[in-house]
Amino acid sequence: MVVGALPCAGWFDAVCEHAARRGAHLARTVVLLPYANLLGTARDAWLARCAAGAAAFMPRLQTTRNWAADLGVFAPQSQDLCFDHAHDLLTAQLLLEQAGLGAEAQPLAGRLLELTRQLAPLAAAQPPRQRALWLAQAHAALPAVPDGPFALESLLARVAAVWAASSAYATDVLFDEALGRQFDLLVIVPGLQREPLVQALAAYWADKVVTLAHEAPAGGGAVALHQATDAEDEAERAAACVLRHLQAGRAPVAVVAGDRLLVRRVNALLGCAGVRAETGLRDETGWKLSTTHAAAGVVALLRACAPRATSDAVLDFIKLAPALAQHDHRALEQRLRQEAVRHWRDALALVPHDPLVEQVQALREPMAAGRALARWLADLRALLQRCGLWPVLAADAAGSAVIEALGLADEALAQWQAWPGASRRMTLAGVLDWVSEVLEHASYQPPHGGDAQVVVLPMAQLLGRSFAAVVLPGADERHLPAAPEPPGPWTAAQRQALGLPTREDAQRAQAEAWALALSAPELDVLTRHADDSGEPVMPSPLVQALRLRPGVRLHAGHDDRVLRDIAPAPTPRPQPVGARLPMQPLSASSYEQLRACPYRFFALRQLGLRDEGELDVDVDKRDWGIWVHEVLCEFHQRLSEAPQADRLVLMDAAVQQATRKLHLANEEGEFLPFAVAWPQLRDAYLLWLERHEAGGAVFAAGEKSLKTHRGALQLSGKIDRIDHLPGGGALLIDYKTESLQKTKNRVRAGSEETQLPFYALLSGAQAPRAAYLNLAEGEEPGLHELPELARLAELLEAGMARDMARIAAGEPLPALGEGSVCDWCEVRGLCRKDFWHE
Repeated sequence: MVVGALPCAGWFDAVCEHAARRGAHLARTVVLLPYANLLGTARDAWLARCAAGAAAFMPRLQTTRNWAADLGVFAPQSQDLCFDHAHDLLTAQLLLEQAGLGAEAQPLAGRLLELTRQLAPLAAAQPPRQRALWLAQAHAALPAVPDGPFALESLLARVAAVWAASSAYATDVLFDEALGRQFDLLVIVPGLQREPLVQALAAYWADKVVTLAHEAPAGGGAVALHQATDAEDEAERAAACVLRHLQAGRAPVAVVAGDRLLVRRVNALLGCAGVRAETGLRDETGWKLSTTHAAAGVVALLRACAPRATSDAVLDFIKLAPALAQHDHRALEQRLRQEAVRHWRDALALVPHDPLVEQVQALREPMAAGRALARWLADLRALLQRCGLWPVLAADAAGSAVIEALGLADEALAQWQAWPGASRRMTLAGVLDWVSEVLEHASYQPPHGGDAQVVVLPMAQLLGRSFAAVVLPGADERHLPAAPEPPGPWTAAQRQALGLPTREDAQRAQAEAWALALSAPELDVLTRHADDSGEPVMPSPLVQALRLRPGVRLHAGHDDRVLRDIAPAPTPRPQPVGARLPMQPLSASSYEQLRACPYRFFALRQLGLRDEGELDVDVDKRDWGIWVHEVLCEFHQRLSEAPQADRLVLMDAAVQQATRKLHLANEEGEFLPFAVAWPQLRDAYLLWLERHEAGGAVFAAGEKSLKTHRGALQLSGKIDRIDHLPGGGALLIDYKTESLQKTKNRVRAGSEETQLPFYALLSGAQAPRAAYLNLAEGEEPGLHELPELARLAELLEAGMARDMARIAAGEPLPALGEGSVCDWCEVRGLCRKDFWHE
């Protein structure tokens, strides 16, 4: 489909008419366009006029920013608002410190910058000599700084007004009297949203200005409404609509970016179909630079250099740095996960002479001390070069954008050195916050080549452009409101007094943009029934009103996704044979795995698979139980060496040793709830121990590892505690920090408990006794002895021998898929229980 004349062609008819009427030469006529992406379209439209035999001289097509840039290089002063987030954020902190908010300067800097940028268009619209008057009017419209809950908000608003009014702007040159001698006519093409600077220029150069009026958009073609179930369904259908238009020869296609997250998914789906930046996709909205791989790499590097860096953070850096690729990091990572080493400084003590660790430390250590920001940036660049990331960034479009945003290039580093604001001393944490903030507010647009077949743009930028079709995903009440909420905390009265955009302005602009979308030859409007959380989502009021709008050809959209026939391939319940795999030695836990689900025994014991533990996890009840075991073992060892020592002192020493050994000293906040419960449990345990010893029991061993053979069986395990009883018998004790009722259930008649009978077999003792010592919080410690231990041990031994023989004979080890074990089983994804064909 060939797109007809561009809408901006009609503007040029008016430009030529007004120029002829005023005797202005076209070469000395400036046409001020509302947005930069329209410049190329306007040039193409003028060249098309020339090819058709119209006037040959082209007027000067400009936006306010481009026009100011053509007139000369602008050099802002040190505290001017320069619209570079890296500089402006630091200036905001300095201004807050000068206003007496030094302690809150860093967290409030972003808020101050946001307010200032909302006021800046109003200040920039004033000729420089009139800004003092504008500031006085702004202060009159703003509330005085009171004593109370709104004092901070009022102070921020006033500081923002002062900053906006005292700054010089690149567009100030457009108010220069000498500029009037460079043009004969200024034709303003207004945008859909009111622009204070454009209105001010129209008033300032009133005798040379003509403002064009937009004609009402012509009636469009058919409007297809697509109702999707959720966001993923909506993205797939939107991508299918774009592909359908392209296959039908309707190009270019506009994709309206109201819901940026949804449109990112649409872009990804189009990329899978071959429509990407290199082959005809142009995204004019871009996305946050912080979401790119390059930005994530720089942030990961700084996080890894922090003094309290986590092991996860340093491992991420190791995997990213090309200079460390010569080392195999897998052994180090496996060791850290096995030991649950959460903090990197604990990893240094664990593997002090590892070559990889030493090289990582050589990279990290120079970044520890605080320094001036300018020095930080130079050292950050040096670190990127040493770890091999610098050439990777320089060769990547997003990486180059990161270098530019942070000012890491040679020329930018020299400018940082010369800028007074960069001399402030910052810690690594402060620099990391600053870098993250800068990257979060920087936008990245991937480079594109050739003529765009698909253009992603805001709905307001349909103005002046012609598309063969428009696809509008995210047309729901949240992303396409009829009356958008204007940004900022300003009241309606303040907006009116200051000249800020009002809700009525936003509603009018939204209605005009919606009319432009409806004028497209083909329009696909997509909504969804529910959001990602399952909450219902209503269509936009603008969409709902279409049913009442006369002249709109509305119909239900067709699902253009291509259906594929997929033959069902249900997963059978696995029944592996483990006859040729190792079965022994058996531990209490491995045999419990066999009883709970034979497939778990096959995967975890025979294949040796195991879940790699997370490093950065919260302290939980399991950590508490391990810690209690370690404390009691250490305490009894110390007590055996010094029987007459103060037991409370020995216990406190054991606590410190166990806390260091388990790396919990760095988690004081997370371990605090358990630490609070410990004194009560400690005192109760010491009282129980006195009564226990009064009965003649003597501690013999703790955390004792044992191995034994019983016929064809090989048994191994670790017993929490072994006591000697009067008469020479042994008492096997297993500590339990679980609830008291759960422990009672373990020793109840008819219980299928295997742990204590297994320990009886493992110990090799003659007629031992075995019990659980319950150490639940808020309960008195107590022994819960398992009755009929000898008989249960005999039955267990016979059962284990029988099961091992059956496995050796080739009997399958099926996945049972029953019981609560499936709710937390580590190998559920391996047995594919959720996909079985029953």
